[in-house]
Amino acid sequence: MPLLLRLYLGFAAVSAPFWRVVLWLRQRKGREDRTRGREKLGYFTRARPDGRLLWFHAVSVGEAQALVSLLDRLGAAHPDLSVLLTTHTLASAQALAQRGLPARVIHQFAPADYPAALRRFLRHWRPDALIVAEADMWPVMLTRARRAGLPMVLLNTHVTARRYRRRRRVAASNGYLMNLFDQILVQDADSLERFKDLGAPAAKMSVMGVLKAASAPLPDQAAERAVLDRQIGARPRWLAASTKAVEEPLLMQAHGLARAQRPDLLFLIAPRQRTEADATEAAARALFPAAAIARRSRQDPITADTSVYIADTIGEMGLWYRLVPVAYTGNSMPVPSGPPLTGKNPFEAVALGVMVLHGPDVGNFAAAYARLAAEGGALEVRDAQAMARAVVAAQDPAFRAPFLAGAARVQADNLHPLETAVAAMETVLARLPAR
Repeated sequence: MPLLLRLYLGFAAVSAPFWRVVLWLRQRKGREDRTRGREKLGYFTRARPDGRLLWFHAVSVGEAQALVSLLDRLGAAHPDLSVLLTTHTLASAQALAQRGLPARVIHQFAPADYPAALRRFLRHWRPDALIVAEADMWPVMLTRARRAGLPMVLLNTHVTARRYRRRRRVAASNGYLMNLFDQILVQDADSLERFKDLGAPAAKMSVMGVLKAASAPLPDQAAERAVLDRQIGARPRWLAASTKAVEEPLLMQAHGLARAQRPDLLFLIAPRQRTEADATEAAARALFPAAAIARRSRQDPITADTSVYIADTIGEMGLWYRLVPVAYTGNSMPVPSGPPLTGKNPFEAVALGVMVLHGPDVGNFAAAYARLAAEGGALEVRDAQAMARAVVAAQDPAFRAPFLAGAARVQADNLHPLETAVAAMETVLARLPAR
């Protein structure tokens, strides 16, 4: 075992007080669920169901949402199978509760990465296998799961060029942890080569594609949508989804430019982090009067005077996409300082027939946007002026039509990653002893 991992595991063995203090501080700041905080210390709040139990782990909202279609398929094929889905973040728990999980899927917060928490967790849940989504690899969790003899799969993982450069500094530890898995399914060929260079076992790796691209459409809220649709009426509208605060002044500028051509244009903006909504409102107020700004969290209605509507809630992205003809998939515009942004999954919009606008910085989803570009399925914009022109043009169905057709062609090929993931899970299940 590499020295760095030995040092980490040594610290983890005495880190219980540290984790308890961190959890307490985060609860005081409203970043943790006070009623379920003990789950992160390894104490259960639900009983273990009888029969076989697969443990899926995902870090937060996007990774967990991408698993829902896979869990639906597994549940339909194996009515006796139960799934434990763990995540770390409060936002993920809220989003999953809003969306609703398939039958026999239980959500719990993942245990903190120290031995006593993992020991309590494993003793209670007794999972039959561990499937980690993307790349949330906690050393104590993985080594304890391997020690318990669990089959282990790393699913839908990828590494960007930036992360690759960081991980090269700890390549030995990265390779050691990835060698604990029995099978590793990566999103793209570039990730496969980078992981190999970081010490991952080539014989265990294969390319599966992007599981998020195969996910079912985000859920609707028909009653809420009808209310908002009546409030908006026939006004043109557009959405910026999962935005970062650093890019929002540019988005507000784009909206102002677009309104010069379409004075009744409505801008829906859904910040990536609900806690950043105050910054979103500040960016809006720099260009628009207070009376022109409404917020979902305040239950403000959309009136004829509303120009900017801040959708600062959890688990309602399917609602916002269904209200617009065109959406900017956020976290992708050039920013004045700091590292480049990393993009957002475009297929949530594509699956709902919404035209996709995006900036040039889409590193985490480069392969997805390259596929859309090859088919003319999305439009890249690089500044506020280009975005304003695109937003106005996209109000015309004839302008959107070729982009939607190209996106539909890409979407038609998107089931392959889901089929690959299902096949991998069937292989795991076939090797489990009956309970």
